[in-house]
Amino acid sequence: MAVDRSVVGTVTGRSRVVIERGPVANFADVLEDDSSVYRNADAAKQHGFPAIPAPPTFPFAMEHWGRFEEIQPDDGPKGNPVGEIVAQLMKGGGLLLHGEQAFEYHRPVYVGDVLIGEGRVVDVYEKESKGKLMTFVVTETVWKDDKSGDPVVTSRFNLIHRA
Repeated sequence: MAVDRSVVGTVTGRSRVVIERGPVANFADVLEDDSSVYRNADAAKQHGFPAIPAPPTFPFAMEHWGRFEEIQPDDGPKGNPVGEIVAQLMKGGGLLLHGEQAFEYHRPVYVGDVLIGEGRVVDVYEKESKGKLMTFVVTETVWKDDKSGDPVVTSRFNLIHRA
């Protein structure tokens, strides 16, 4: 089956998140990072940060901890575009895997930030491995500062379907 590249460019979502101290500290705990910069504003300032920074991989989870219904943009896509892509891939069964995840920082994410994210499908391709077809769906979310509009972090996520 040929890969459906027509989904490249599809907007996967728009959301606004609030970066809060508790989730940042909890995330650092899960990472077993006991640095006080993730928990204490004075310690963060002593280390040269203007506020408590989020750990480097926090953008993976921030939408789940800081996305409040009443502050969401009205112009996001309806439904779940990535879910629809996955549903098509899973019609014939197979496995769904979280592939690589990467973050490109334009500046650190800080407690108190309000960020606007827009995701889109940036690539879809296939590879064969051990006689099985693997389809890769690559999404990218650009998170911008709500006040300035400046980019803060770009998150790239690779979802793999193995037939």
